Amino acid sequence: MDGSGPFNCPICLEALREPVTLPCGHNFCLPCLGALWPHRGAGGAGAPGGAARCPLCQEPFPDGLQLRKNHTLSELLQLRQGSGPRPEPGSASSPAPSPEPAAPSAPPSAPEPSAPCAPEPWPAGEDPVPCDACPEGAALPAALSCLSCLASFCPAHLGPHERSPALRGHRLVPPLRRLEESLCPRHLRPLERYCRAERVCLCEACAAQEHRGHELVPLEQERALQEAEQPKVLSAVEDRMDELGASIAQARRTVALVKSAALAERERVNQLFAEAAAALQGLQNQVLGFIEEGEATTLGHSQGDLRRQEEQRSRLSQARHNLGRVHEADSVGFLQELLALRLALEEGCGPGPGPPRELSFTKSSQAVKAVRDTLTAACASQWAQLRGLSRDEDGPPKLSEDADAESQDPDSTGALESEAPRDHFLKFAYIVDLDSDTADKYLQLFGTKGVKRVLCPINYPESPARFTHCEQVLGLGALDRGTYYWEVEIIEGWVSMGVMAEDFCPQAPYDRGRLGRNAHSCCLQWNGRSFSVWFGGLEAPLPHPFSPTVGICLEYADWALAFYAVRDGKASLLRRLKAPRARRSGPPASPVDPFQSHVDACFAGLFRTRLKPAFFLESVDAHLQIGPLKKSCISVLKRR
Repeated sequence: MDGSGPFNCPICLEALREPVTLPCGHNFCLPCLGALWPHRGAGGAGAPGGAARCPLCQEPFPDGLQLRKNHTLSELLQLRQGSGPRPEPGSASSPAPSPEPAAPSAPPSAPEPSAPCAPEPWPAGEDPVPCDACPEGAALPAALSCLSCLASFCPAHLGPHERSPALRGHRLVPPLRRLEESLCPRHLRPLERYCRAERVCLCEACAAQEHRGHELVPLEQERALQEAEQPKVLSAVEDRMDELGASIAQARRTVALVKSAALAERERVNQLFAEAAAALQGLQNQVLGFIEEGEATTLGHSQGDLRRQEEQRSRLSQARHNLGRVHEADSVGFLQELLALRLALEEGCGPGPGPPRELSFTKSSQAVKAVRDTLTAACASQWAQLRGLSRDEDGPPKLSEDADAESQDPDSTGALESEAPRDHFLKFAYIVDLDSDTADKYLQLFGTKGVKRVLCPINYPESPARFTHCEQVLGLGALDRGTYYWEVEIIEGWVSMGVMAEDFCPQAPYDRGRLGRNAHSCCLQWNGRSFSVWFGGLEAPLPHPFSPTVGICLEYADWALAFYAVRDGKASLLRRLKAPRARRSGPPASPVDPFQSHVDACFAGLFRTRLKPAFFLESVDAHLQIGPLKKSCISVLKRR
């Protein structure tokens, strides 16, 4: 029978057996479709493997389509086979008789008689792609994969694609293990084109719609071009790996050096603290011995005087008693006892030694207090210097009495008082990524740059750093030296943006945990009507109009935090908070601003720990975006 006849199956090119009509109108043998999509089975087209397609026109089937036998077409085929013209005997050009319905030809899923029934041993190494048309458990290695049928075929089952004109237009490629990756996820069509503008593989539908006007080339042409560039890329990769290897070796040596230096320094510090403790213990023993010696000497004199006075009192008492016992007629006895009483009285008539006017050992506490104050001041001074060294490797920050001017660093932003070009800040640009482990459950993150407050809580995983009472989120990475600049886009609602100490407790209650409502954070707030600055629970309103883009500049060298309104390539200063330098004593400035007084007294404490970018979304519709800084704008990422 002619393989292109209307009653022949386009897959096996034989007369239709158990004919099935697809929604597109094409007819196929039910066993042929079952062999073509073995993972779907012969009973339905809806399966987890994705939508099936017609082998001829590639129209997708609807999910859940049941393939049922076309009884009308089957009866028509039987009538045609029974009433068709019989060939004359001996006619060489007559077609072969049609097979009887009781003895249908073998389905195409079985190998042809000339093909081997048992699979040949697969070569060592990676397992080859099995043929999808061979019986399960006896699949031969596939020779080619069809991107139209989404199946791989061995040489024996590639016959229909070689004989059928309808299947010759299918795209055959070397065997692919995962054919789904060669399809467009949107249109479920083969990826046949490459867009050089966006560097993506496309199907014909994508090329005609979204990528119209782009430079599109066939995949084979682009692969040939990329293969020509492959040696250069591999050479660059090798060079980069060599550089990384050298850098890793240097980093390992640095790590070992840091560990050994820390160990040696730790031993020296322990030894010095032990010596200092021994010196303090020796001073304590000396002072206590001095107190005991002074106590013994003073008590010796005082106790001797006490005994003498008690003895004199006893003699006077005895003489007075003896005089009272003399008889009135005994004149001799009266004179003798009165004389003895006068002698005892004259013996102690002089004043006795009074109490000591000053005890020398009572000055010991004052001396020890002076030592304590000196030691405390020295410890505080040395610790401040150590912390200053950790912030700036060039040395600790020195606060002299005359140093009231801004830093003379040419890169400092302190001289920018009102307005400056935005490009000036880009060299301090810092790329902020939001930390999903800190986001409150009522905040929805959009990638690492966007965040919006929502009404329904989000099931985030448990994290000890997550805020539980405030709709806040922090940025990744802690800032501890240098100058940093980032920008925030206010899209909608009431929002606050600023910095927060790295060690701040995220489980703090709402009234003390909000950004700017404690001494561990500072922020700029937009409340829907105006800007204001918050620090330590105090607010300073700002008269500036709304700006959707806000720039934040953190200056560790000057212990300062500044907020800018960014418009038309310029940054206008909204407010700059700065820890004051030490001043000479003098009358306070008048009038007194409570917010500025609090900043002068406590703002320096904010820089005693590392800080993180922080964001608070107050209203239910609040929405902000980090940006619009781009890496192409950044000429220097400065980190002191």
